[in-house]
Amino acid sequence: MVVFDPNSQESGLNSLLSSAGIAPVQRVRGADIASVVQLTEGPDVSLFYEDLAFAVVEVRPEQRYILVTTAEEEGSILAAEPERKVYASPVIASQEAPTEFFPAYRSDDAVVALQSRVETASSLGPAWDEANVTWGIQAIRAHLSGVTGAEVKIAVLDTGVDTDHPDLIGCIEETASFVLGESAEDVHGHGTHCIGTAAGPAHPQHGPRYGVATEARVLAGKVLNTVGEGADGQILAGIAWAIDRGARVISLSLGAPVRPGTPFPQTYELVAQRALEHGTVIVAAAGNSSQRPGVVSPVERPANCPSILAVASVDRALEIASSSCGGINGQGGEVNVAAPGKVVHSAAVGGGYVSMSGTSMATPHVAGVLALYAQDNTDSSATELTASLLSGAFPLEQPARDVGAGLVQAP
Repeated sequence: MVVFDPNSQESGLNSLLSSAGIAPVQRVRGADIASVVQLTEGPDVSLFYEDLAFAVVEVRPEQRYILVTTAEEEGSILAAEPERKVYASPVIASQEAPTEFFPAYRSDDAVVALQSRVETASSLGPAWDEANVTWGIQAIRAHLSGVTGAEVKIAVLDTGVDTDHPDLIGCIEETASFVLGESAEDVHGHGTHCIGTAAGPAHPQHGPRYGVATEARVLAGKVLNTVGEGADGQILAGIAWAIDRGARVISLSLGAPVRPGTPFPQTYELVAQRALEHGTVIVAAAGNSSQRPGVVSPVERPANCPSILAVASVDRALEIASSSCGGINGQGGEVNVAAPGKVVHSAAVGGGYVSMSGTSMATPHVAGVLALYAQDNTDSSATELTASLLSGAFPLEQPARDVGAGLVQAP
């Protein structure tokens, strides 16, 4: 994966072609992104994404050293890193027993109400009535918000979507697949679940409301295959497509573990910076590789990039989930914000519903809230939307290492 200086990208590309022996280049831009990836992805083609000035190049093993040397010497090449895999990694949770009724509160009493819920949940355990609204939607106050995300586009890059799910038919703006030989249809279930959380309807066909931005438009990009695996190049292609399609928010419920002290990936960081310049905020799952309290693992990639919001998972008592990764690596490896991620009820492949757990489930809560902020502040830049989201978070008792600014809250 290679990122170029946008002012001299042709020079950098020509250097790779002449010295490193990379495979022939297929240029990709705009409306052609998904179709070109489907038709040309493979070992015999390098893909050059002109709009964001990055490329996924194919090079013979014996030429890799030359490529790295060329990248280090060529000023127009800002970063060059090997392509790796990322994964969807929800923590499948068992169902919990129904909980006692907890009264609703008016929006002007929201802070007091949430504090009361925190105190009650911490002392008594779960205290959420989910007859009409899931506990996660209540915890982030989305059901009390006066905005719905109308006209805002959220890109969920995941395992695709069940396009026939009755709750989701109305919110899907467009689908695309960046997995060779696979359509955007979801057979895994992870993507459908995440899309339901981000933008499920205010009145689903069955059960409680589970969607945050109930009138947002969804760009469903399949970047993970049927078993929930994908390559960095597929993710970056999906990001380029989402930005081209006008997404204000990109939701990545995916990642891969990193070791303590590992720096963030420069390619993802530079692309995330360019996304911000285009008005798009990227949020990503912090990861589920911890085994608390004994083991706290670092925030996974690509969430460990400074320009990507890393989302931690909290449970019904608003305590950090045992598997949620922590901000123990510097230089972007911090947790930025927390959201509900334990036993999250949402849409399932086949038209039904399922509960899942993990930072994968917390991330679309944050993506949905960002869409609400985007509707409420149409002229705000991506950086301003991020600042509003973080400043509006509800402080939790856990350290910032684990929950960042706190529990995300709807405007």
